[in-house]
Amino acid sequence: MDKKNLPNDLYDIIAALTLKNKEQFQDIVNVVINALKEKDQYTQGHSVRVIEFSVKIGHEIGLNEEDIRSLEIASVLHDIGKLGVPDKILKKPGRLTKEEYQIMQQHSANGEKLLDGIKNLEKYKKYIRAHHERYDGFGYPDGLKGNDIPLISRIIFVADTFDAMTSDRPYRKGLPIEAAIDELIKCSGTQFDPYVVEAFLNVLRKEQEELNKEAV
Repeated sequence: MDKKNLPNDLYDIIAALTLKNKEQFQDIVNVVINALKEKDQYTQGHSVRVIEFSVKIGHEIGLNEEDIRSLEIASVLHDIGKLGVPDKILKKPGRLTKEEYQIMQQHSANGEKLLDGIKNLEKYKKYIRAHHERYDGFGYPDGLKGNDIPLISRIIFVADTFDAMTSDRPYRKGLPIEAAIDELIKCSGTQFDPYVVEAFLNVLRKEQEELNKEAV
């Protein structure tokens, strides 16, 4: 990805940040979210929700504090490669052609490249690159399989897909939550890590139980 194609000098801003405290982490969140908002309103909102879902899964699984922080940051950055996708493809109000889809698929590898040479973000590159790898090995860009895919990437993939399924787009209505859950279960062990799916279903079930208690 060419630095000159990035809006608002995003490359230079991120490169200047460090991750020594929460305020600086929030700076990264704000920079990325604002940049994605300029690029595509849906991508911005989607990224925020993926952060929330991913962190909830991470806590359910029992990740330690350091891994939760890595999950947060990787979730923030997971779609940053979409800044290099042409608007006519990213904002297309309909299904992508095969060629367009191939260009869209490059966003995970492009996101990895964007972090090249950024000292405090280098460790997250592998998570960005692998967040569309499938548990059965038929994902992209490298066809990784099972536990060869970083756990953080497997978590983001479930959160990412669930939000994509349940979100409205100009060309289609989002699925009801129950239908999206059925799809996660159906694809558990093929598209998704069954351990991660089970954790996410536990999160959703607990949240529903809390809502039911509040309604009584």
